[in-house]
Amino acid sequence: MDYIDTLVVGAGCIGLAIAARLSEKHEVLLVETEKQFAMHTSSRNSEVIHAGIYYPTDSLKATLCIRGKALLYEYCRRRKIPYAQLGKVLVAVNASETSSLNALVAQATLNGVEDLAFLSRQQLSHYAPEIKTHQGVLSPSTGIIDSHQFMLSLIAQLEQHQGSLVCQTQVTHIDVTNDGFIVTLNSQSETMQLRCRQLINAAGHGAQPLAHSIVGLNAATIPEQFFCRGVYFRYHGQHPFKHLIYPMPEAHGLGVHATLDLEGQLKFGPDTEFIDALDYQLDETRQYAFVEAIRRYWPNLDASKLLPDYTGVRPKLSKSGFQDFVIQSRKDHGLPGLVSLYGIESPGLTASLAIAEYVERALED
Repeated sequence: MDYIDTLVVGAGCIGLAIAARLSEKHEVLLVETEKQFAMHTSSRNSEVIHAGIYYPTDSLKATLCIRGKALLYEYCRRRKIPYAQLGKVLVAVNASETSSLNALVAQATLNGVEDLAFLSRQQLSHYAPEIKTHQGVLSPSTGIIDSHQFMLSLIAQLEQHQGSLVCQTQVTHIDVTNDGFIVTLNSQSETMQLRCRQLINAAGHGAQPLAHSIVGLNAATIPEQFFCRGVYFRYHGQHPFKHLIYPMPEAHGLGVHATLDLEGQLKFGPDTEFIDALDYQLDETRQYAFVEAIRRYWPNLDASKLLPDYTGVRPKLSKSGFQDFVIQSRKDHGLPGLVSLYGIESPGLTASLAIAEYVERALED
């Protein structure tokens, strides 16, 4: 039976970051069910580098976002990954929303985000032209990244250290042994087994099913899974924006916000819709709600230029309230060598390199 020191399951940006980091000290194999890497959450998001504003103090989302932001900007500079630190403007469209905006600024300060700045009317006309706002705050450390090039660089880093990525390979069964795991794989209809000492479950939407395939893992440690779909619409035409525009956040997301890609193309989204199973179908009738939401802060929107683009699905752990990242290690489930990651939604891309650090420390502990 083949042996590998460390097996990472799931080749989204989280699995790639973990595999790349661990490959510096360990022999690493990264397996992915799909035909290529990043077919789900990692390629269906806003590509925003988040500042760390929204999350409760000392939560994993707060600490890993802020640490990850610093690591990600440095990684992009060092490895020549395309990015732009554009900054974003948080907008309160009327007086009743100013308390929410002030609360966000206070929370960001508690989290260690100290560069937010309230904008004067003159500054608002510069940073957020044509935007209807009662008050606005600039987040200068928010940016955008070419996530595909970032993930290609992680693969190169993995391979540089003799690690491997194998796609079209599904984990079907895992047995726990005295010194690790025996993993049954199905690779293009061929069944095989390998032994490993360390197993990282970074399977995203597949994390819970993968955990349930581990014989000996207490099922009570596996959180429930929910799918929250979000639609993106692209704006085909000229626009006045040079910075990202974010309204006040909603219950399950950050509101229908305006983001830019590195070519300056404007897109809006995502919205939120809980669904029963993983499904990327795009409901074009949601455009009406988008137009209404966008016109709250951009009255000059030309609705005829707003066209459907793509959807993403957040791997949620709850349908209500804040839900932090869940990263379980031996102290949580009792199995040495196993780290499982659940509910890694936004700001997962921003936090990815910090999550890799966290997983490495968890394995060492």
